Formats: sequence, structure tokens, C-alpha cells
Amino acid sequence: MKILLAVDTSSASQAALREILDRPWPADSSFEVMSVVEPSHRWTNAEIARDAAQSAQEVIQKAVEQLRTKGHTASGAIFSGDPKAVILEQARKSSADLLLVGAQGVSRIERFFLGTVAATVLRYAPCSVEVVRAKRAGSASPKILLAVDGSDSSRRAAQSIAERPWRSGTEVRVLSAVELILPAAHAFFEPPFADSAFLETARADAMKRSQDAIAEARQILAPAGLDVSEAISVLLDTPRAIILKEANEWGADLIVVGSHGRHGVDRFLLGSVSESVAIEAGCSVEVVRRAVRAVN
Repeated sequence: MKILLAVDTSSASQAALREILDRPWPADSSFEVMSVVEPSHRWTNAEIARDAAQSAQEVIQKAVEQLRTKGHTASGAIFSGDPKAVILEQARKSSADLLLVGAQGVSRIERFFLGTVAATVLRYAPCSVEVVRAKRAGSASPKILLAVDGSDSSRRAAQSIAERPWRSGTEVRVLSAVELILPAAHAFFEPPFADSAFLETARADAMKRSQDAIAEARQILAPAGLDVSEAISVLLDTPRAIILKEANEWGADLIVVGSHGRHGVDRFLLGSVSESVAIEAGCSVEVVRRAVRAVN
């Protein structure tokens, strides 16, 4: 597994690094640690530019040493430029399977990973992206919330969990939303929208889709030997709100979602949903997509 880790000098980034160091990873994993500083011409003077580069280099060196202490293969590099473009380009060049970034990085002299950077990386990265946050205070065994809808994307999300090692006692909760699907015309015409039999059939179909999505995810997760539970939401709310609410109430440490959901009006997890969940959640969020390999 090729993992690209983007860091900076902020406390948020360092908390993310501690979370990464605390996790088990596949035995053959390799880490590339990177940091991005703005070009020197953007700073007010050369001394500040040198300090920024030196601080970034020290952070990278420390991260690489800590990863190697854990037995991982690790290397590091510092880059200059726009963080959005540089991170995406390096993810492509390195053929990364997973890009790890802190939830936000605000150092004393620079901004590294906020707002549009987060949204851009989440949307355009050629691989899975995890926005890493420190565990909640008092968290014991890791809790992973997997949001599914039966799409290929959510299947890959389940497989990504099943294929990786996790600490003993890790719990996985599979969440699906019951989404009532009605033909567009029925939103404007009374019959058969108001017909109770028609609505009951629509509700039953929606429930079955959710149950089937959960059953499929559980089957994928079964070989991993994880403690798996399930939750079906019937809330009349947005997918983003449903996921965030469940994660908060259950005390999830990590939310795993597919990058896109079902096509058409019955879709559950869209790109915009996964992005907003990753940015707004109070825990780590991994957005899973099939890695695109660089062609040299």
C-alpha cells in the first residue's frame, strides 16, 4: 500500500500524525511524507521564507523517523508552490493508494490545508483521501462508521476496511438511509402520489434497498473478523446530516464513505456529500475511490 502523508507545522497536523502512528497498516506499506511551503517571492522577506522551509524540513524529518521507528518504509520531501496543485500532482506521480492529510493546518506563518484546499484535494485526488483528526477523548476501541447505498463506490469502501489490519476490538457500524424514491411526475400530480398502496410499496422498496446494501457490506466485511453492527436511518434529512448525526451519537473515530453513490434520483452518497462530511465531521473521514496509476 502506497501512502502519501501531507504534513505541516501546525498542532492539528501533528495530532493527525500521532493518530496515523497509532494505527496498524499493511506490512508492505510505504509512506511518503510531504510538506508544501509557498514560493519565497510571496513572503515579506527572505528570512521568513528560510524559516518556513526549515520548519517544514524538520517536521518531515521527524515524521519519517517516527514512521521508521514503527517499522514502516518512509521517505520525505519538501515542495514549493500552491498546496492544492502540488498535493494532487504528487499523489499522481507517486501512484498513491491513499492520501492522508490533517483536518486543518494553521501554522504561525502559513496556511496549509483549509477550505478550498480540502475541497479540491477531496474532489480531484486520483486515490482515496483521508482527512485525519485526533481520536475523541476517552475513545477506547476504534469505531468505524461505514455509510453504504449498494453502489460500486460503497462496495469499494467496505472492501477498503476489510482488506486492512485494525486494532483488536475495532467496531464497524454499517449505515444506510431509507430513501423514498418517487417518479418525478408524482411530485406534481395528486394520483397516485396520495395513494396509500403506492406509497407503501415505495417505502418497502426503499427499505429493501437499504437492507440489501447493509447485507452486502456485512458479507464483504465478514472475513475481516471485525465486530460489525448496522443502522438503518429513516430520517427525512440530507445524507450529509444523517451521516454526521450517526457518527456523533455513536462516537465514531472514523467515517468511511464512497466517493460517489448511486446514479439518478436514488443516489445516496455523492461527491459533494462525501466532501462536506469530510470537512464538517468531528472525527477522521476517509473518502474511498479506485486509485488511478500514473502513466510515465
